[in-house]
Amino acid sequence: MKKMTLPKRNVELLHDAALNKSTAFTREEREQYGLRGLLPYIVSDQQSQITRIMGNLRRKEYDIERYIFLSSLQERNERLFYQAAIEHIDEITPLIYTPTVGQACREFSHIFRHSRGFYITPEDRGSISRILDNWPQNDIRIIVITDGQRILGLGDLGANGMGIPIGKLALYTTCAGIHPHQCLPVMLDVGTNNKELLEDPLYIGYPHERMVGEAYDALLDEFIQTVQVKYPDALIQFEDFQTANAFRLLDKYQDKILCFNDDIQGTSAVALSGILNCSRLTDTTYKDLTMMFLGAGSAAIGIGELMVKAFMEKGLPEEEAVKRLWYVDGNGLVVSGRKDLADHKKRFAHNHEHLNFMDALEKIKPNVLIGATGTGGSFTQEVIERMASYHHRPVIFALSNPTDRAECTPEQAYNWSKGRAVYASGSPFKPVEYEGRWIKPGQGNNVYIFPGVGLGAITCKASRITNDIFLTAAKALANCVGVDDIAQGSVYPPFKNIRKISLEIATAVAEKLFESGLAGIERPQNLREFIAAQMYDPRY
Repeated sequence: MKKMTLPKRNVELLHDAALNKSTAFTREEREQYGLRGLLPYIVSDQQSQITRIMGNLRRKEYDIERYIFLSSLQERNERLFYQAAIEHIDEITPLIYTPTVGQACREFSHIFRHSRGFYITPEDRGSISRILDNWPQNDIRIIVITDGQRILGLGDLGANGMGIPIGKLALYTTCAGIHPHQCLPVMLDVGTNNKELLEDPLYIGYPHERMVGEAYDALLDEFIQTVQVKYPDALIQFEDFQTANAFRLLDKYQDKILCFNDDIQGTSAVALSGILNCSRLTDTTYKDLTMMFLGAGSAAIGIGELMVKAFMEKGLPEEEAVKRLWYVDGNGLVVSGRKDLADHKKRFAHNHEHLNFMDALEKIKPNVLIGATGTGGSFTQEVIERMASYHHRPVIFALSNPTDRAECTPEQAYNWSKGRAVYASGSPFKPVEYEGRWIKPGQGNNVYIFPGVGLGAITCKASRITNDIFLTAAKALANCVGVDDIAQGSVYPPFKNIRKISLEIATAVAEKLFESGLAGIERPQNLREFIAAQMYDPRY
């Protein structure tokens, strides 16, 4: 790697996570920066350090211990953390994000060690611009913000939800090469209605019930407007907001600033990508599919909206496209005669009799069943067997996170369908052996989408991100799935290739942004090389 002059010396250098190389400092560097006597004799290379890290990691008994260990590494040697994550991505990603991040958020106040990220409370109203000056970096390009009200499938975790922005941004760097110093995790800590947290003496958040209404909107808007001034090139990603707020805030800001909602738009793109590839495993093309969703929250409705666009691109009129999508919520089939429907569900409320889930399944006989319930085990043996009776290759997407919230496991889906199901989940599962053959379940996780979308948007200084961008990203991801992946039963590419996949998605996204007039720079001659050259390389 290229040598550089470091701005710090002695112990101060060893305590700077971005600059510290620990035992990898050379003899010359130890002399130059006053490190002699502060490090043991041996000069290690980064690979030796990674070997030591992985050995210590694997000795931990529980995943939450591994999460804490990796967080500590990130806090003391940033480049070693990211290089280890890149080289062991299949092993480390589930530890720094789903499924382990779910437990980490539940216990965040109890395992808190080192403050990372930016916290905003109601007491900061009118002061956000001033206190953002306390953040040490100025060139912020990616902001992930949550208010902690709907963390994964776990509900209101208040300030404990900070584990989500921290984890998402670690994936931006690991999977798409966004420089860590260009990332800002933000917790809009407006309180919590979780009584267990409010009664917990170790809870680190704003110890009041949630602020709502105009005061909530004003606080968030102050932050949004401050970002436009302080970090004009930053992309804001809304994450794990309660469904009604998620749609409302996206509608309010998506045509005004550079932003997207990952639960709505990222989930929709990764799900659509998998469904597009299902035609390679089934006898039904995309335009002929009928789909049913169990769950009608932000993720499920977002998927449906993007699927309508994809149907229309295949030649279906919009009205016909909408009719291909059916939703079941906690009160049964979403139909026009119901008086209890939230606004975001009404577009998909069809003129049909009101049925419970099982009766709706029997009546509609969908090709594709998508779970976004947050309730583990919702796809019972009877559900899967019915789907298998309707279609030779039923498509089962159990997308809820973390792992214990999946609507069914791949083993259940394959066993109950006699090995015929095309299955994908939101969290990682191991390959399943069924009657002497190995089937590799796909992981329909947003990490396939959002890092590439973010990379494409910030490298060409996009002004907006439209829904068409996510359709582009979905198709780019689908194109990354090879013949061998399909042969193993997976509709997603191997996760170990995620940096290459993110680059392909970023290039496709950037092409679409230039085509749409949304890019803020002159188009480079070789767009792919231009983007690749800006990706963070943690090697030293």
